[in-house]
Parts: sequence; C-alpha cells; structure tokens
Amino acid sequence: MTPISIAVLSLSMSADAFAAAVGRGAVQRPTLPAAVRAGLVFGVIETLTPLIGWAIGVAAASLVEQIDHWIAFGLLAVVGGKMIWEAARRDPDEAEADLPRTGMLALIATAVGTSIDAAAVGVSLAFLGANILIIAASIGLTTFLLATIGMLIGRAAGARLGSIVELIGGVLLIGLGLKILLEHLGYIAW
Repeated sequence: MTPISIAVLSLSMSADAFAAAVGRGAVQRPTLPAAVRAGLVFGVIETLTPLIGWAIGVAAASLVEQIDHWIAFGLLAVVGGKMIWEAARRDPDEAEADLPRTGMLALIATAVGTSIDAAAVGVSLAFLGANILIIAASIGLTTFLLATIGMLIGRAAGARLGSIVELIGGVLLIGLGLKILLEHLGYIAW
C-alpha cells in the first residue's frame, strides 16, 4: 500500500472513534491528561483490532465479515442508549459537579464498538500481503490523535450545553452503529 492509501485508511478507521470521543468528552468534560488517556485507549484498541483481524486471516474472513456489524451496532447502541437514559433522567438544574462520569469499561466498550470494522480490514489486508505493522501503527496513532481532540471538543461543547450534548452524543453513537449495520447489510453505501 502507498503512504497515501495508508493515510486515507487510517483517517477512515479513526472517524468513528472521533465521533464517539466527542460524545464522551461532553459527558466527562475531561482534563487534557484524561483526554490523552482516553485517546490512548481508543488508539491502542484501534491498533490491536486490525492485527487481530490480520491474524485470523483467510480462514475466518467470512465469520468476521458476517458478524462485525452486529457487534459494533450492539456495543454502540448500548453505550448510546445509556447516554440518552442518563441525559433524560438528569434534572437540568443539577450542579455540573453532579454530572455522571462514565467509567473505563464504557470507554473500552465504545472503543471496541468503533474498531470492529478494523478487524475486518485486517483480514482483507492479509489477502493483500500488506505490511500490517505499519498500517496498524498508523491507524492507532491517527485514532489516538483524533480521539484526544474529540474528547477536548466534547468537553468544550459539554460545558455549555450539558445534557443536550450528552443526548445528542448518545443518538450519534446509536446512529453510528446503525450506519455500520446498514452499510454491511448492503442497504446504504457511503
């Protein structure tokens, strides 16, 4: 693969993580170190999933391609639904300090949900004989940077809009999961 192809692949694999990070940033309102830690979680998982997919290779390609969209949809729908539930339950007059903080498990679930497609990409890269280590590192680094920036963007928006941004973030996560599902089922092409 050419460096331009790797860059395009890295950006496209990172887009979902960026969108999810904006939503999470609105909920958590992270400091810079917390945003960097969340970016690292997204980046590490996004690095590992194409490696896992590549390792699975040709033998399991049909299995991964058949269920990756359902797994991604399920994880994103659960996390998005939780965000919507918490936004709807919250009293708008609550103090900012009382905003719920999502935990590491929710962060990991979100990161896995946004990176399932990267496993399928890893499987396809095995067919091409591509240098998976360079590609996975590029995807991981790009995801780390975009997710960190997304967390900080969400923090800024969340400070002004509170529960509304959390609600929108939840809807966007569910929408993202639905988009992945519909693309893989062949109903839409983006």
